[in-house]
Amino acid sequence: MMAAGAGGVAATATDVVVLMSLVALGVSIPVSAFLAASIGAVVCFAINKYVAFKDRSPVSFDQVGRFAFVAVTNAFALALLMKLFAVELAIPVLPAKLLSAALVFFVWTYPAQRKLVFVRRPDAASSLA
Repeated sequence: MMAAGAGGVAATATDVVVLMSLVALGVSIPVSAFLAASIGAVVCFAINKYVAFKDRSPVSFDQVGRFAFVAVTNAFALALLMKLFAVELAIPVLPAKLLSAALVFFVWTYPAQRKLVFVRRPDAASSLA
């Protein structure tokens, strides 16, 4: 989980830079949060596939599709929480983003990636032992 957390931190850092840039340009907070989370998802996929979950299988359309489902659900959840925290409750954007990202990571993103996207499959050698 630590490596997935590190991947999440890298993805969130990317996400925050995009989010703050879009908000500074006048894009609405929920739209900015959704777009930033989507871009951060690309970073997240690469780090989680190869580092956190040590998945050496070739990238497949099936895996990318499962990841896209997790990432889009993640982006919608972040957009909704950002609307609640930053818009409705008037929490500043950056603390609202960090709180939203932590909640979504622990409740949805990590469990979904572990169970749906980067599922460890026993290889033939270990299944014969």
